[in-house]
Amino acid sequence: MKSKKRILSLIFLLVLLSTSTLAVLKRQIIYDWIRLRKYVPSIQIAQLASATTMNDNGKHLFYVNWPTLQNKSDFNQNCTESEKSIVLGCFVEHKGIFLLDVEDERLNGIEEVTAAHEMLHAAYARLSGSERQRINKLTEEAFLGQSNARILKTVEAYRTKDPSIVPNELHSIIATEVRNIPEELEDYYKTYFTNRSKIVDLSEKYEQSFADLEQQAESYKIQLDTLKTEIEVKNKQLEKTALELNTEYQDLESRRESTTNPVAFNLQVKNYNTKVALYNAEVQTVSSLIDQYNQLLEKYNATVLQENELIKAIDSRPETIQTE
Repeated sequence: MKSKKRILSLIFLLVLLSTSTLAVLKRQIIYDWIRLRKYVPSIQIAQLASATTMNDNGKHLFYVNWPTLQNKSDFNQNCTESEKSIVLGCFVEHKGIFLLDVEDERLNGIEEVTAAHEMLHAAYARLSGSERQRINKLTEEAFLGQSNARILKTVEAYRTKDPSIVPNELHSIIATEVRNIPEELEDYYKTYFTNRSKIVDLSEKYEQSFADLEQQAESYKIQLDTLKTEIEVKNKQLEKTALELNTEYQDLESRRESTTNPVAFNLQVKNYNTKVALYNAEVQTVSSLIDQYNQLLEKYNATVLQENELIKAIDSRPETIQTE
């Protein structure tokens, strides 16, 4: 009799849990239906979904959060979390997905990658507890095999800020920025994308814009340092030679009228003039090196300026206002 009661209690509990789960699912379906009924994606937003190969499920999660591209001012009104790093987008549950409108053509692809990244935050929020644990393990394993310095630095920054958000961030970062991942994780991301590699292509393309400028600036910096050292060494030698020549000149001048051996004196003058010619030639060499240095410095400054322009284009943080 007691056994029968236990079985009936267990059945009742299972029915209750199933009913509760169905109720939650129904609420989610109704919520999504209402949200989607009121939202029509702009051409730009639809293009972001298409370029990142979002499938029906991915688009559903993207559109249900009413994604919008915004200028810096509006973006900062919606993405209010204080950050020391650059923020390109944010997912605010029950409010939406907000993306920074980046107009610099050298960064084409950055909006697409950000859109996919934020949609995946929305997807992560809807994972069940057990599924989230499974995916967390897979993304952590994928991350442990990473050697990309930028990704390692980004994740470490999140870990320093709040370790609890790292799994959520990895869920988005691995999908949009890492090309080779375990098959099981790749299959999971097919829940949202038909061709995830297209997103990684876009990510690598705009990241290359930064990498190219950084490498060029570093190359110029090495050349500048080498030239600077060479110029400094030659200048010190010229200073020493100038003092020696001046001493020799003063000696020749003091003996010009009183010399008793004009032939020997004239030979000394000839040797002195040869040294002066070599000195002047070295001065011209240093002058050419300085011109070369200045030209390289202009190129270096122009490259750094371009790099700063790219950073400014994606930096959504409000700028300070100077007092009068």
